[in-house]
This record gives sequence, structure tokens and C-alpha cells, in this order.
Amino acid sequence: MTSGSLKTMTQIFGEFIEEFPPEHDSLELTFTPSSRPIKQRWRNNRLSAHFVADYLSSFLPVDEEDASSEKRIKESKGAVSYVANELLENAIKFNNDDTNYKVRFGIHFIGETDVTAVIFASNSVNPQGANKLKEFIEEIMAADPNELYLQQLEKNAESESDTSGLGLLTMINDYSAKIGWKFDRWQDSDTIIVTTVVQIKV
Repeated sequence: MTSGSLKTMTQIFGEFIEEFPPEHDSLELTFTPSSRPIKQRWRNNRLSAHFVADYLSSFLPVDEEDASSEKRIKESKGAVSYVANELLENAIKFNNDDTNYKVRFGIHFIGETDVTAVIFASNSVNPQGANKLKEFIEEIMAADPNELYLQQLEKNAESESDTSGLGLLTMINDYSAKIGWKFDRWQDSDTIIVTTVVQIKV
């Protein structure tokens, strides 16, 4: 992680990928804030997540004589769909609609035989939102993911509210995901652009 203020420096946490191989396949979607807030278009999230998961299947090596091949594709599509939906929902839920920043969302594919799907989402937040997320990231990196997951479930039960972070912890615990974050200042303002990147083997 680089040092310095969020207002002046880029900060990276976890396993963030800065650059991808020059020759690789990717898909990116953008959601533009408008008179109809993107939060009102949440029903499109699952559709977008499933689309990305279906797109994934064309990059997986398929052996028609191998019965496990179809199972692998089904499991991989399920994992990508879950991760994509969680990332997109979080990006839209926490995006600062007071900015004109477009929420970015997509997937990269690395490797040929052992394919890694790299799913990402990028959204804008205010400094308070950025600091709150940083605190949770540091908690994830310092704690045991299973124990932290149980703690978050207990907090949910006590407060009867949806505690953020369960989706990220599920990615780590259930899909062995590697997660990274990048915080960037946007256009000389107090607005911070957060990009979350999740790597899963498919």
C-alpha cells in the first residue's frame, strides 16, 4: 500500500492488478448517472451479472468427452455470476450520485488452460465512505475470513439490518477469491474513485 493522504495519493490494498497482459479478452459495461438514478435500475444488475457469466463460458476449454467439463462450466458460471452481481450491487449502492462519474463494471480473462476471471467494479465515494471502506478492508486483511464472516452474521442478527461486507467475505470463503482495491482522487475534487478487483480461478 502506498502512503499518503487519499486526497493526494493513489492507495492500493490487497491483491490489485494494475496492468493486464497486452493480449487478453475483456468485457466492460458502464452505467451513467442521469435524471433517473442508477440505484433505480438495480433490477438490471442480475441481468448484467448473468450476461458476464455466460460470456465467460466461451473462454473455458471444453472437452465434450469429459463429463466433468460441463460441471466445471456450471460451477464457474455460478461463481462469476455471484461475484459480478455482488460487485455491481455494491458499486451502484455506494456510488456518489452527486458526481457525474460513470460506474464501470466488467471482466478480464487471463490464461488459456488455467483460466482466471478478473471481475471489477469502479464507483465514486466521498472521503467518509472511502475511509469506512478502508477500515473494513484492513479488518478483512488482518482477521480470519471465516471468523469475520460469523461476526458479521451476528451483527446482522443483533441489528436486524444488512451488514455490508458479507458478500466480500463469501467470495473469499466460498470461492477462494483474491480481492484488491484501488483508491484514486478524481478530478482535483474530494471525490474518491474506488475500484474493486476480484480474481477467481475458473
